[in-house]
Formats: sequence, structure tokens, C-alpha cells
Amino acid sequence: MPTKTSPAQTFHVPGLSAKESTTVVTSLQDRLFAYTDLHLVLKHVHWNVVGPNFIGVHEMLDPQVDVVRGYADAVAERIATMGGTPIGTPGALVDARSWDDYELGKDTAQAHLGALDLVYTGVIEDNRRAIDVVGEIDPVTEDLLIGQTGELEQFHWFVRAHLENSAGQLATEGASTETEAADAAREPQRRTRQPRKKA
Repeated sequence: MPTKTSPAQTFHVPGLSAKESTTVVTSLQDRLFAYTDLHLVLKHVHWNVVGPNFIGVHEMLDPQVDVVRGYADAVAERIATMGGTPIGTPGALVDARSWDDYELGKDTAQAHLGALDLVYTGVIEDNRRAIDVVGEIDPVTEDLLIGQTGELEQFHWFVRAHLENSAGQLATEGASTETEAADAAREPQRRTRQPRKKA
């Protein structure tokens, strides 16, 4: 966890104890790692998406990359404001993260969107847990994370809109890995492209 690599805090914001401040900074450091990873994954998809819906997905992702990169900056600055030391190095991220590396390389828009469905789900769920933790201690940090999570949920909706059918069912429903989600998202396309049988 981040507390192993983060130097001790030199000061704390008024109104929070050292223990409370450390709890908030630890939650924020975890979000900093998640946002750094997410914006790199989104850029990776932007570079590696192919197929008929390439341009739409390619162009949809760049604004998301910019916003998530901004989240990382805001969280890092909040850590520093609270007397902590934000850790932004790749090695620390890899050591601290609780998730695996993104699984897809060059692939279709639908496959990447299927995988991103799970990526966004994980980040949003972790954000909500962090909101619960910091909300008991620091409403300022809670407000920061609530605003970011609301926008992430909208980005997730943009992704899911490509995976949903007219009945509201997601192609990725029940998938537990990015590969499974990518395969499930490809499947509806395969069914629609199969040649019709002659009568």
C-alpha cells in the first residue's frame, strides 16, 4: 500500500488529527495511482483501437484522458496540501496497485469498449469506497472525489452505450475479466456479420 512508500507527513491541515490526515492521504494516494493507470490505459486504447468504429472511439477517448489526467493532478495537489508527499513514479504504482495490467493490445472498438467497461467499473467502485472512508473525516476531500466520480460515471455511460442493446442489456454482462468482456462485446458483431444461408 502507499503508506509503505510515502514519507511521513510534515504537517496536517487544521482541524484534522495526524491519524485522520494520514488516513485521507493514504486514500488519495490510492486514487492517484488509479487515475495515473486509468489515463494511460485510455491512451493505450486510443492508440490501439481498430475497425469500423475506430474514429468515434479514438476521438471519444482523448477528452477522457485529459480529464482523468487532471484528476491525478488535483489529487496529488490535495495530498501535498494536506502535508503528504504524492508518489507518481511508475514503479511505485506497479508495486502498490491491486489490479492487473490492461489485457488488450490492438483490437476492435467493441472489444476495447467491452474491456473498458470493467476498467471503469473497478475505478468507480474503488472511488466510492474511498468516498466512504474520507467522508467520515474530511468533507473537502470527499467533495473532490464525489465530483470526480460523477464525471467518471458519465464516461462509463459513454462506453456502455456502445455495448447496450435496445432492451438495455449489456453485451459484457457477467464478464469477470477484460478478455471475457472483450470477447462478449465482439460476439454481437460476429452474429450480425455471418453470411445468410441460401433458401
